[in-house]
Amino acid sequence: MAAALAGRFLFSMPTSMLGIVADTLIIYVAASLTRPIQPVLDAFSAKTGIVVERESGASLEHVRKITELHRVPDLLLLADVEVFPQLLVPRYATWYAEFARNRMVIAYTKRSKHAAEINRDNWMEILRRNDVEVGRADPDLAPVGYRTLIMFQLAQRFYRIPGLAKSLVDCAPKRNIRSNAGALAVLLAAGELDYIYDYQSVAESNGFSYIVLPDAINLGVPSRANEYAEAAVQVRGPTPGTKTELKGQPILYGLSEPLHAPHPSAAAKFLAYLRLPEVVKQLRAAHVDMLDRPIVVGTGAPAGLRTPK
Repeated sequence: MAAALAGRFLFSMPTSMLGIVADTLIIYVAASLTRPIQPVLDAFSAKTGIVVERESGASLEHVRKITELHRVPDLLLLADVEVFPQLLVPRYATWYAEFARNRMVIAYTKRSKHAAEINRDNWMEILRRNDVEVGRADPDLAPVGYRTLIMFQLAQRFYRIPGLAKSLVDCAPKRNIRSNAGALAVLLAAGELDYIYDYQSVAESNGFSYIVLPDAINLGVPSRANEYAEAAVQVRGPTPGTKTELKGQPILYGLSEPLHAPHPSAAAKFLAYLRLPEVVKQLRAAHVDMLDRPIVVGTGAPAGLRTPK
């Protein structure tokens, strides 16, 4: 509960001067989107007078707020579009949309040990050194966490190094595991970690240096979907005691309005706002690789998601 409250912020505009009662938008946002989405939410609230209640955190954590705690937001913006068909549709939502891309990188700073020598050819050797502290996200909570494990499997195959995947897991021990991409970035920025497995957008928005990994392992190339799918991991399912298998996929962010969203009008307005060319441009400038247009799957999506107003 404390973690949820810590990630919750209110963005509001006084509405008494407008002579109206403020509407509300409750939105759950993937941790890796928190920094770039905040100014967009601020501007939307100022423009419309809608009070925005944002909860930031790991995407699977947001899913379980719905499936286990029965807390229903107006919108979900998650770091893995596959979460929707795997865990939410059709019971909790009737549609979802792809809206942004990303890829995995290894982020570091000038203070990181061996920063001057690491590159895309020797990173496996550097990160397995005894004097290096490496962080990763919890695969049962965050897509970046299970994508890291999938990346390890793909790297073992790509580099043809037996046992590489397990050794990379062992070199990012439990004490260095955090709940989401944002929490890892905080530790790297503070110098408590030397390297983290994270998204390119997170590295760029925080001003980190990063290793661009080969396309065969970075989960960032749509044409390599079949290759990525050869790797898979088991993570905790939507309810206690269950497991879900997730295969490697090109990284795509997804959004949806759950069934029984309390403020559907506000949700529709924000989705239309998110499609405006100037907003797309703003997010791209903040290192979010927005698609030219959302790709909607299912039925019931607001018309504004498809066509800018």
